Amino acid sequence: MVREFEVSVGLCPGQGGYRRGALDAVCTRPRAAEAVAVVDDTASEVLGRSLLATLAEHAALRDEELFAAEPELVQLAVFATSVGVFEVFRADGARVSVLVGHSLGEIAALVCSGGLSVAEGTRILCHRLAVLREHDISGGGMLALACGRERAERILELLPTAGAVVAVDNGPLQTAVSGPAEGLRRVERIAEAIGVASTRLHAAHPFHNALLRTSRDALAERIRGHRGRTFAIPVFSPVLGRYYRGQDDLGELLAAHLTSPVQFGPALQRAHAAGARVWIELGAGRTLTNLVRSVRPEDTLLAPLSGPPAALDEAVAFLAGEPGLQLTAAPAAQAPPIAADAAQAPPIAAPTPPVALDAAPAPAAPSAHPPLAREEIEARIRTLYATALEYPEEVFEPAAELEADLGVDSVKQTELMARLGEEFALGPPPPGLRMGDYRTFGRLVDFVSDALSLDGGRQ
Repeated sequence: MVREFEVSVGLCPGQGGYRRGALDAVCTRPRAAEAVAVVDDTASEVLGRSLLATLAEHAALRDEELFAAEPELVQLAVFATSVGVFEVFRADGARVSVLVGHSLGEIAALVCSGGLSVAEGTRILCHRLAVLREHDISGGGMLALACGRERAERILELLPTAGAVVAVDNGPLQTAVSGPAEGLRRVERIAEAIGVASTRLHAAHPFHNALLRTSRDALAERIRGHRGRTFAIPVFSPVLGRYYRGQDDLGELLAAHLTSPVQFGPALQRAHAAGARVWIELGAGRTLTNLVRSVRPEDTLLAPLSGPPAALDEAVAFLAGEPGLQLTAAPAAQAPPIAADAAQAPPIAAPTPPVALDAAPAPAAPSAHPPLAREEIEARIRTLYATALEYPEEVFEPAAELEADLGVDSVKQTELMARLGEEFALGPPPPGLRMGDYRTFGRLVDFVSDALSLDGGRQ
């Protein structure tokens, strides 16, 4: 049940976020079929290929085979599925508070928000595909590591000439790196040697890497000047670290995505701190909602295309406020017809006030409790860590290094830092927090002591 104070976030997936048959399920709904038809017509015009005809031709392929055979068309399918699912929501009065796209999913999020028409978004994506095909000669790709950003960076520091970089921060349990093929093989070997699992991603290019600089420049030249209309729903960008704005040159910003990293994990933290408790996968599968589950298992997660056919209707009913349910926002008015291009686009209603994901938190009210003494802070942290790690309390001396001396890896350190936030009512870790800055137990005590002195007290 969505409570009035909760924020609902629509998540638009990127690379690999497609499952065979997902578009067929979406196209059974008239409004969604209309939107997907615009995607198909525009892609046929720009790329000379039909998305729907190509998917039908490869209907017998498994997902992995489809990704290998048609990497470009799969990206179009990811985009079309997100737009189609959102049209089902919009037609039936279901609303979300804010949209967040993952990598190329930001194009879909901008379309769903009303900032771009379906045809505009499709053309931008088609140009993206074309310039990558024409200009990327790196032969590179992407690799997911089962660790947080800090540990991934340590692995890459051992390979200064490999050309691999952190491309996507998905949170404390997953980081994606991109680079040339040989560089990724070297990263895989080191990851295996230190016990970090790795998985090759279905990515035909080394996205979010300077290797794509030429492609970025070519794309910017092709799509420069696209400016969003009024956004009916705010769109938060994990690449920009802020909301898209009406005055933004969307073409310039979307081109820069090819070489800029994605901070998806920090975006989830900021959204949760702003009240997000309901997350909806606007696409096939559960790729993004599973990332949310790994850090926020208590939240409500909806993956309407990952389940029986009724799951889509159930998600719509949940978000549209069927009897017995409460809405985050008022139901949307009946949406105007899909616009095939910018010239035909109907005016968009004024947006709802954005969720303040990038705003500074309100000043805390004066505490009714006296500040904690440093000795008490240290004792409480020592007890918390000793209990969680099943270590004797005496090992937690101020100079003890958590990883080097006590064997606490970065994933566990991140988890324990979050528990410190709960123990001392500090909230989630601040964006940009680097666990490497708090290697010793004493530094952790300093962090909590300083935070409490700024906050003025305790619970």
